[in-house]
Amino acid sequence: MTGSRSCVSSPHEHPCRAPWRPAMTPDLMALLLIMAVTFGLFVSNRFRLDLVAVTALLALFATGLVDTDEALAGFSHPLVIMIAGLFVVGGALFRTGVADAMGRWLERTAGAGIRSMMVSVMLVAALLSAFISSTGTVAVLIPVVMALAHARNVNPSKLMIPLAFGSLFGEMLTLIGTPPNLIVSAARADTGAGPFGFFDFTLPGLFMLGVGLAFFGLLGHRLVPDRGDRNRPSGGADERELADEYRLTDHLVRVAVPDESPLRGLSLIDSALRTRYRVTALAISSRTARGRQTRRAESGSVIRSGDELVIAGETDAIDQLCKSLGLERLDEHPELPTSVHLLEAVIPPRSRFSGKTLRELRLHSGAGVTVLAHRPIRSEPIAPPDLDRPLEVGDAVLVTGRVPALQRVAENARDLVLLGGDLSLRTRRTARAPAAIVIMLLMLATMTLGLVPNVIAVLAAAVAMLFSRCLTVEEAFGGINWESVILIAAILPMATALENTGGMALAASALFELAQGYGPHALIVAIFVLTSGLSQLVSNTATTVLAAPIALSAATAMGIDPDAVLITVAIAASTAFATPVASPVNTLVYNPGDYRFSDFARVGIPLQLLVLVATLIVVPLFFPF
Repeated sequence: MTGSRSCVSSPHEHPCRAPWRPAMTPDLMALLLIMAVTFGLFVSNRFRLDLVAVTALLALFATGLVDTDEALAGFSHPLVIMIAGLFVVGGALFRTGVADAMGRWLERTAGAGIRSMMVSVMLVAALLSAFISSTGTVAVLIPVVMALAHARNVNPSKLMIPLAFGSLFGEMLTLIGTPPNLIVSAARADTGAGPFGFFDFTLPGLFMLGVGLAFFGLLGHRLVPDRGDRNRPSGGADERELADEYRLTDHLVRVAVPDESPLRGLSLIDSALRTRYRVTALAISSRTARGRQTRRAESGSVIRSGDELVIAGETDAIDQLCKSLGLERLDEHPELPTSVHLLEAVIPPRSRFSGKTLRELRLHSGAGVTVLAHRPIRSEPIAPPDLDRPLEVGDAVLVTGRVPALQRVAENARDLVLLGGDLSLRTRRTARAPAAIVIMLLMLATMTLGLVPNVIAVLAAAVAMLFSRCLTVEEAFGGINWESVILIAAILPMATALENTGGMALAASALFELAQGYGPHALIVAIFVLTSGLSQLVSNTATTVLAAPIALSAATAMGIDPDAVLITVAIAASTAFATPVASPVNTLVYNPGDYRFSDFARVGIPLQLLVLVATLIVVPLFFPF
């Protein structure tokens, strides 16, 4: 695209004027204070992002920085409606097994060498996340990559960071790859130039993906840690390996229920073994005409005289249980019964389980799933789990339950993402997959050709997915990431307040003065560092909402093509490589990869610098100054 001339294009031309620099008014000071508190709360991660954003919105209205129409404008913005619709479209691709099919293809085609496996994992993750949520992509591929690592005798730590980073590179490939792309497109439309085309991001995005693939092929494979010393089981690990890994075996005891025990005739849920005695029953062995029959312990299972229970708990808790209820110890550290199915799962970002204790969740009686052990993020396994310790995003848990209950967990990765086990637990509407693919392709064609506004194309595709029964209405609404939707709607008025108070002009003036005399490339560097740096600490969506209009103002003042700075903002917003909390996908792979906090900085910072250099080359090539 041909842009306006840069203000430093020739020494014989008039230099461009710096944008008007406003005075520090009381309104602007109040806005900066609100922004500082808001971003501080974002970084602290103590409250949900959408709650913080709505609180900031109310503060803007209370201080008179925005009026009622401006405060509520974000909730009717086409961008917000489109993002909600894209969650529905992406959910249909998950529910019909399209994403799973890509995972199975990865298992079949990935090479045996670590470099080829890294490249294959990154390519599949990038392709999927170009069209559907990167978090959903990683959630679907984690068990596939775990199984691949087990089959190739490779530690999962070598593949989990490439999986996360591949999904982030995939976000750069299309208009719908990530909300920041849609935000910069909306910012462009607000200038009267119209939104970006669907594939305007593809060529620079492919270049960045190539940089990422080359990095891991040449250097990154050495920087990614190989955590083999702890013998962590992969996705193909059996129940015994998982029990040993989580130290569950050390806490197993077989006990007998005598005739005089108060347990006789009680169901497990009525016995309160877990809540009162901190002991979990895994299996019950009963006498029958055909000998002893062992079954998995369920909440409704009735305990009878002569039954034998396999229980898990701390030594003192089991001692107290046996003393109080008259149970007889039979065997210390027995073999795990074959009727007990164990699976490893991780708490994903935005899980409803995050921040709640196991006692509060009551998963055993509610979902039919029992948590037997807990591996907090950056910590050792706790078995049996502390029922009063809150779960956190990234924590891993060892669960057991009936197959239907485990299927429900596998199908809905919103609260727990399975790391291994039998992938057939996922039941998909594969017969609807062709319809889902056709609908998505029609949506992409409509958006590419500009036949209707993008938001209408997305809404039509979402409705078509529902009418074609690719997913139910309940699944559609449950699959929408409402935290992201509300965050964007509530944070958009902050950009309006920046404009009203002169804060936008102040920030643009600062960028202009920083880059003045060094040319447009200096502005690109400043914008990239600002956006990428903030994205390591807070939501890249919130960062982009504020960075895009500031970058536009600076580009206008400097006389360069606004498209160049907007594409730079979009690329930088997806370079959340340096910390495990910089992006939900990083947090998601932290425990499965057995990583440490510094591992992401060691791999991510060199990669960020490479992407910055690539941006300086690629952006002027496709979007001349």
